Amino acid sequence: MHTIALHRKAALGLALLCSLLPAAVLHAAEDPEPTTIADALKASQQQHRPVLVDFHAVWCYSCYYMASHVLTGPDWEAVKRKAIVVDADADSPDGQLWMKKLKATFLPSYVVLDANGNELGRISAEQPREKFYPQVNAILATGNTLDGLKANAAKGSVDAIADVLEAYQARSEGEAGLAWFANLPASQQQAARKQARVTLALDQLALAKAVEANDNKGIIEQAQKVLAGDVGCLRPYVLDNLFNASSSLPAAQRKAVLSAQRPSFDRYLDTQVLVAKPACADQRSAVVASADLDKAVGDTAAEARVLDRAIALTRERLGNNLASDRNLADNLRMYLTRAGRTAELDEYQHKLIAAYPDDYVYAYRYGRSLVEAGKPADALPWLAKASDKAYGANRLAVALQQVKALKALHRDDEAKKVVADVLETNGPWFPKQVAALKAQLNA
Repeated sequence: MHTIALHRKAALGLALLCSLLPAAVLHAAEDPEPTTIADALKASQQQHRPVLVDFHAVWCYSCYYMASHVLTGPDWEAVKRKAIVVDADADSPDGQLWMKKLKATFLPSYVVLDANGNELGRISAEQPREKFYPQVNAILATGNTLDGLKANAAKGSVDAIADVLEAYQARSEGEAGLAWFANLPASQQQAARKQARVTLALDQLALAKAVEANDNKGIIEQAQKVLAGDVGCLRPYVLDNLFNASSSLPAAQRKAVLSAQRPSFDRYLDTQVLVAKPACADQRSAVVASADLDKAVGDTAAEARVLDRAIALTRERLGNNLASDRNLADNLRMYLTRAGRTAELDEYQHKLIAAYPDDYVYAYRYGRSLVEAGKPADALPWLAKASDKAYGANRLAVALQQVKALKALHRDDEAKKVVADVLETNGPWFPKQVAALKAQLNA
């Protein structure tokens, strides 16, 4: 217990410290953290600090990575002194509204806004610490608005041109980015194309444009160009584009297209992903993409090997404490699922539910897997457990599985009550999910 004398010393020390701190920092210490983006913008007007919106979701494994490995320690505390940080759950009405408004298509996404809600810059998808903090600190220091980047590019800087193209890429605006570049003076275009960073960005924007247009031929062509370069940790995402678009090809032609990607993808796995200290934050996408690639070309032995290797390495890194690293814990669940290790997966899902009892997601996933396995009666207690903790859009997802289970058991009146209750609770939000729920009830 502190004595009065100690309290007096602490008070004097605090007074001296406060006299040295800027008013904005003092307000930040006194005011409660905002719970909505609108509240954060109001606080921004008073404190003259930008707003950093952290878009995430409880089911987002990449968000687990950021929470465990990146948004921690002195670096993160320094960011929170520079900006008003506000969480935006993608399953909440406010989160979904702002994601649409800002065209944030990745989770997690980190969007910096000024007091008027204008975007100063963004970081999309998970990033290792050494990449995240230089980016976010640069945005907070200078405000990398698209207009500002364009103004720098107009002065003739090739690096600034690359910055603009990458900003369009982060927004998935391929056509707009290519149109901006096409309007530059020919001399600037010619000089910029000599820089590898610019040519890669242009190829990625051309791929994004083809994806926007659902142009499978264009996607195949542009994805192969991008994959031929040093695309780094984006390789599995680009491969997914090629994988999906090539499904329209004749079987033999598709196999040839995908087989050509195996050597570079294997090198990527061996050097940047399945190693003691991965260079890429998203190991899961790489492992699953590799397994899908092996399966597509008919090499089931290689498919099994990469999954077994990922399972063993993840278990080694995770140890026995599933709560120590949720990203790794969830990756292991996915690898077991993809490998078809049903008995191990069943036991493991029980452990995940016990390790993370305060959210809906693992009870929901286990209940859903039981519904899909034709065990609706076994699923219902787990779905009820998930429903107690679900909210917003995910409450509708849980209800959908409850309706499937109840209808399979011919308990239609209970299914109707589940739907009525969840619609009353959720109000007018999430119309697509509501339509799917009603359709399932009436199926």
